[in-house]
Amino acid sequence: MADDQQEVRRLVEAIEAFEAIDDDEACAVAVSRALADWPEHHSRLRALRQRRVQGLREQGKTWGEIGQILGGITAARAQQIGAGLSGASRKKRDRAAE
Repeated sequence: MADDQQEVRRLVEAIEAFEAIDDDEACAVAVSRALADWPEHHSRLRALRQRRVQGLREQGKTWGEIGQILGGITAARAQQIGAGLSGASRKKRDRAAE
């Protein structure tokens, strides 16, 4: 648990480093570059989480247990993450069913 908190802290520190850039232009350019690459990073993080959730399931954890591990989300949401469903894909699916 401490390792994952350290990784989250590193991400927060990276954001704080952007905030610490005094020059408005330099900061705006740096943030824009990071945001331009964000979709790829976001996709990688989602895929990594999905694989690890599937790994927890293979270890015999229930969806409820996995939901608690992921911060108290519902068992149903944990199952959706394991299946690779995002909020956006769930909404599209729900609209298509209407």
